[in-house]
Amino acid sequence: MERHRQAVRLIAATVRGYFEKSIPFRITHGSTNSTRPSRLKSQSRLVDISSLKNVLEVDTTRRVALVEPNVPMDRLVESTLRHGLVPPVVMEFPGITAGGGFAGTAGESSSFKHGYFDQSVNAVEMVLPDGEVVVAKPGEDHHHHHHHHRAKIITTTTTTTKLAPEEDAGKYADLFHGAAGAVGSLGVTTLLELQLVEAKRFVRTTYRRTNSTAEAIRLVREECAKPNNDYVDGILFSEGHGVIVSGEMTDEIPAGEKVHTFSNPWDPWFYMHVREATANSSSSSSSSSSSSVVTEYIPLAEYLFRYDRGGFWVGQAAFEYFRPVPFTRFFRWFLDDFLHTRMLYRALHASGESGRFFVQDLGIPYETAEEFIKYTNQSLDIWPLWLCPLKTPKGPSFHPHIRRHSGTTTTTTGTTEMLNVGVWGWGPKNKADFVRVNRALEAKVNELGGMKWLYAHTYYSEPEFWDAFGGREAYEALREKYRATSLPSVYDKVKVRDDVEEEEERKKGGGWKPFLKSLWPVGGLYGIVKGIQSKDYLLHRNATWRWRAGGQKEKTT
Repeated sequence: MERHRQAVRLIAATVRGYFEKSIPFRITHGSTNSTRPSRLKSQSRLVDISSLKNVLEVDTTRRVALVEPNVPMDRLVESTLRHGLVPPVVMEFPGITAGGGFAGTAGESSSFKHGYFDQSVNAVEMVLPDGEVVVAKPGEDHHHHHHHHRAKIITTTTTTTKLAPEEDAGKYADLFHGAAGAVGSLGVTTLLELQLVEAKRFVRTTYRRTNSTAEAIRLVREECAKPNNDYVDGILFSEGHGVIVSGEMTDEIPAGEKVHTFSNPWDPWFYMHVREATANSSSSSSSSSSSSVVTEYIPLAEYLFRYDRGGFWVGQAAFEYFRPVPFTRFFRWFLDDFLHTRMLYRALHASGESGRFFVQDLGIPYETAEEFIKYTNQSLDIWPLWLCPLKTPKGPSFHPHIRRHSGTTTTTTGTTEMLNVGVWGWGPKNKADFVRVNRALEAKVNELGGMKWLYAHTYYSEPEFWDAFGGREAYEALREKYRATSLPSVYDKVKVRDDVEEEEERKKGGGWKPFLKSLWPVGGLYGIVKGIQSKDYLLHRNATWRWRAGGQKEKTT
């Protein structure tokens, strides 16, 4: 803790120094899973928080962990699993950090139950833009909106936090809610207190085959309603082949059951495995026979990071880029080091190809989800699509949430439910077409009462942006109150600038590099070289969360 305090003191002093000279600064932490172009980052002073990368403590009686913001998910899970605990929401990519999950939007397959990642955060320590260090908490009604008859009993359990227990919970509640999802535009998070839940050894995973989009959407809701499910998501391989995947934590595994893993170089990629496992089964709701439902047992950490190899299916796009390399199991094995999310994202950024790779997550109300998928199919024809049910907060919020009030499903707790659709694949080659398709998609999402996630390119104009996300006055007021007006605003951070501004950039030099990278396959190879230099692949090779056959086998028989 002493090392942590010293690090925070240094950060606060740096921030204070910039504040006094009113110099804008950016936070650097040496990792990103955002696909936003990084041009903004070079133009301002940096506050380096890369040393804040440790889990300071796991408190088993309170079931909380004190986590610094640069702790990636795999290290976090490794340290909590030692104590038989696990965070309720774990981002599917092992390299995403706790701070990133709080500052960004992180909804995963457990979010239908637990909401976004920041809803399991009890408190955050933050350095305000003037260098003051405060602890912000979500306030009394956190997690438990609108069920007053029980609220008193429940909230008493969350009021005393480990961080600054005596601090009044409501004091910085506005800052807490404002900072969640505001991509670091209100201050620097330096520590998070995270709730944990009991972990079990396996996830009993069920694949239900669907034959139409409507059926897939219906089954997602059906699975979310089952109290035993801990995880629900879905993959649409095509209009006629979807699979809804639900998981239930368990310590028991039936005798003779095979344990499935997805982290070893020769293991299948998860989505391909699911496609294969369900290829021959008919739709699971049309026939009541259990033959159309496949059940498998996956060790917990293997389940949590099941999409790491292949980066969902972004890895397949990498093969499409390096056309002559065949997309076969041998090459997936041979190139495994490059096909984990950390390396894929690094290569995607470095290669300059993220400019024409379409990566969007869109929160859509259930009522219009089918229409939305029909639309993406026509306009982009990108498959597979990822479906992830979400329990969303009431707005305003930078997280996707329900905006229309007619006919939306409100749960008893005042939160709403929506479906996240992940659309990831190659967009149109031509730059103008690419922008057009993106803008058209933004318009469609708006029309259908949905919202997009802020980690990717945003083409909204500023009025459109605030029209979509709401709460501009409140956000601006918070920036005034916490003296954050010299920091880039949330809109500044997510906006893709238009060509005029980009031309200006090019004239300033550095022009040959983007040009060279655009020549196939220079960009991709450059991305690979950057990846090798980063040594990120060692993080996976040496990960202790991976299931080691042998040591754990005896216990299961």
